[in-house]
Parts: sequence; structure tokens; C-alpha cells
Amino acid sequence: MAKYLFFILAGITVGSNSCNRPSPTLNTSLAPKEFKEKINLVPSAEIIDVRTPEEFSKGHLQNARNVDWNGIDFQAEISKIDKSKPVFVYCLSGGRSSSAANQMRSDGFKEIYELSGGIMKWRAANLPETSSTRPTSTGMSHQQFDSLLTFDKLVLIDFYAEWCTPCKKMKPYLEEISKDRAGKVVVIRINADDNQQLCKELKIETLPVLQLYKNKTMTWTNTGYISKEGILKQLL
Repeated sequence: MAKYLFFILAGITVGSNSCNRPSPTLNTSLAPKEFKEKINLVPSAEIIDVRTPEEFSKGHLQNARNVDWNGIDFQAEISKIDKSKPVFVYCLSGGRSSSAANQMRSDGFKEIYELSGGIMKWRAANLPETSSTRPTSTGMSHQQFDSLLTFDKLVLIDFYAEWCTPCKKMKPYLEEISKDRAGKVVVIRINADDNQQLCKELKIETLPVLQLYKNKTMTWTNTGYISKEGILKQLL
């Protein structure tokens, strides 16, 4: 009888311990509209834009504070924020804000929300933003973009940004393709930071993005890093 009693008590102990397991991790990567709604619920929370000052000046979320993830003073600036309160973090497309949020969690921040897809997704959702200084130009118009496709060759469009690591890796061989295949293809690079409205209209929501056109019709597109060999296969 004592043996049976022992097993019953052991079962109760295991069950009790299972109830004390940590609850599932809170989803802290939010789509633009959810991100905005969450901010509205916590109006006093810190909103951190981890892009460069130049990017920030061209448009950012209301009440956002610019702390450049790649800046030398990132750690010092972040240390001034109350770690016990909610913090909202975003960048252009999500890569830098993810790295920054992970660093902040390691530093002891309790509640961090990331804008999934960054401000590019925010703009695609037609959500409001403000700017510290008004840009002198809105960038290329859709009509001007269409005029770039009138060549009698293949047209390869590269949407990039100066801070984008995959874009930097792809730049040298895109330039090689432009030179070596000059008789067959025209390579055009478009800076997404300088052409925000165009990117919004073309639904360019992350970087890098390649688009290949023939006779003004897009025949192929690629999002994210791709090797030189991968591109050349599309130019045969």
C-alpha cells in the first residue's frame, strides 16, 4: 500500500511543477497596425528609431527618438532608458531593430516591441509619420520610373539602401554585370531612402529587391540577397 501511495504523491509533485513552468513568450514582433495600436495603449512608452540620423530626418514615427544602432553611442543612449517600461523599436525593414531589440533584452529590458517589416511596411499600410526636416525632393515619380523601362535591352532594377548589408555585398557584382553585359542588360540602382513614395507605390517593403524587365514587363523579381550566378541565370 505504501508503494502505491508513493507513486500517487510523486505524480502530484510532477503535476505541480508543470504548473510553474514559464508561460509562452509574448509575441513582441507586431505588424504595423498592431504596433500603432499598442503605442496608443502606452502613450508614455519610449519609441526608438535605430536608423541613421539621415534616414530619421526623412521621415519617422511621431515622438520617436533616434538612436543609431550602428552609432558609437548606442549603448550609452540606451542605458538612459527605464528598462522596466515598454519600449517600441523599429528601423527601415526590420533587420537592425531586431538586432537592437535582442541586445536590449540581454541588457535587461523587460518589454520590447518590434515593428515587423520596419517603416517600409508602416508606409505601405498608409500609417502616419513625421519628419524633422522636409526633404527637398520626394524622389523619382512613377512616371519617371516607367521611362527607365523603355530600353530595347533587359532592364535590371536594384532597390537598395546604403546601410543595407546584403545590398553592399551585391553592389560589386551588379556593377560587373552592368559592365560585362552592357550589350544585353541595363542595370539601374534606386536608393529606397531617397525614393520613399516610389517604393510605396511599387510595394517595395524590404531590401534588397531586384526586378527584371523586358519590353516594360516585369519577368522576374527577387527579394533579399542573391548571388551573381543566381542573377546571371535570369539573363540567359
